Amino acid sequence: MRTVLGHTATDTDASPFLPAPGDRARLQHHLEIACRRARTVRGGAVLAAATWALPPDVDPTGTVVASRRSGEPWFVFEQPDRDGAALTALGCAVALEARGEDRFAVVAARWRRLAADAVCDPRGDGPRGSGPVAVGGFSFAPDGGRAPHWEGFAPASLQVPEVAIVRRGGDLRLTVTALVHADDDVADVLARLDARLRELRDAPPPVLDPSPVSRTRVASTMPPEHYEGAVQRAVERIRAGRLQKVVLAREVQVHTGPGAAPHDPGGVLGVLRDAFPSCYIVCAGRGDSAFLAASPELLIQRDGLRAGTLALAGSTRRSADPAVDDHLGEALLRSTKDREEQAIVTRRIERTLAPHSVWVTSAEEPIVVKVANIQHLGTPIRAQLASHVGVIELAGLLHPTPAVGGEPLPVAAPMIPELEGFDRGWYAGPVGWADTGEDGEFCVALRSALLTGGVARCFAGVGVVRDSDPAAELAETEIKLQALLPVLAL
Repeated sequence: MRTVLGHTATDTDASPFLPAPGDRARLQHHLEIACRRARTVRGGAVLAAATWALPPDVDPTGTVVASRRSGEPWFVFEQPDRDGAALTALGCAVALEARGEDRFAVVAARWRRLAADAVCDPRGDGPRGSGPVAVGGFSFAPDGGRAPHWEGFAPASLQVPEVAIVRRGGDLRLTVTALVHADDDVADVLARLDARLRELRDAPPPVLDPSPVSRTRVASTMPPEHYEGAVQRAVERIRAGRLQKVVLAREVQVHTGPGAAPHDPGGVLGVLRDAFPSCYIVCAGRGDSAFLAASPELLIQRDGLRAGTLALAGSTRRSADPAVDDHLGEALLRSTKDREEQAIVTRRIERTLAPHSVWVTSAEEPIVVKVANIQHLGTPIRAQLASHVGVIELAGLLHPTPAVGGEPLPVAAPMIPELEGFDRGWYAGPVGWADTGEDGEFCVALRSALLTGGVARCFAGVGVVRDSDPAAELAETEIKLQALLPVLAL
């Protein structure tokens, strides 16, 4: 038996999360270097981290759900169909927050400074997302999320987690991170990290357990007639030439019944990743609330000087009959209204990326993107960047695309809250992660809900163009709400 970092290591240690002696010694070394470096940098604090492998059968999402402390920030970003890709996180070593039009640039600059001084393992050893990361999201509007129920979800809110787990295929890595100050006692920091690691538990997400006697209540924040009227007013403005497109959303609330347990975000996550394996299954927990989504839409992915996105717009329902389902998809491809809506999104993304790229290329024709309950038109877009533009800044350049905002944006942006009548908060905003090299991935938080105690606020929207029909657009929001309503209304 021997003591390393204040921990007595024996052959009886069964936790898959505790580091081997060599990994533990490397973490201690990084912390000692960070403590010395903190005396020389502005702000007097430096990130220190170490990364090691985990067994391939560890469930990153299940671990975070089972191990989170009460009120502790937690994060999930998973796409099961993409070789089991997942990045999950617990705790907060550093919070990066901002508001206003420049919020993306502000948090990107702060993350760049932290990453430049960080003492950690070399990049490239392990799957994408290994090492220290910044995780979180952004509100739809520059100052969005002012409503009381969005407390904790700042307009720009990225956090450097204390513990992060990344998986690509069978390759799993755990990273533990601390912010070290010049006057810190390394032994105390080690003891805190060791205690956190010992709390980690590998378990599947909990199974949803609906109350046998209490019934949920589902109600629109605004009456359906209000939404149809908003669509009609938008169509009139489009036909008058004021804009080409605007996206209008609805909020529907699900209240648990008297005496029932509050909504369980962990249980909802488990259902969503089984039902929507091709989507981005995301969750950001802040305080007593959790914002989660099953989104089909990638906003931006950056890997070195390569960037990719998916222009997604235009949708129709699915059918259990394969022949009918294919017919619906073909009809979507031939729909003039949906093709126009999709082309508006594609053109804007291409124009936005072009000044920062050597080349930008997109598919000549859109494809049909099928998820469990709906199918969309999508156009994959790739770019070779001309210079170093980080993924957070790229997200800020692209957000909001016409798929969630409108065209032209300066006309559509003030029209959205006027016609919708509610605070979108993080709905339709970017959610994702960035590593120390400013690579990373952000999706658009669609098919999403904010869970706080016994209240779940669900969001879904549609693109309104010249030929939009108010009743049909209302029906489309009902289809999109089916991603979450059946789960939350159990």
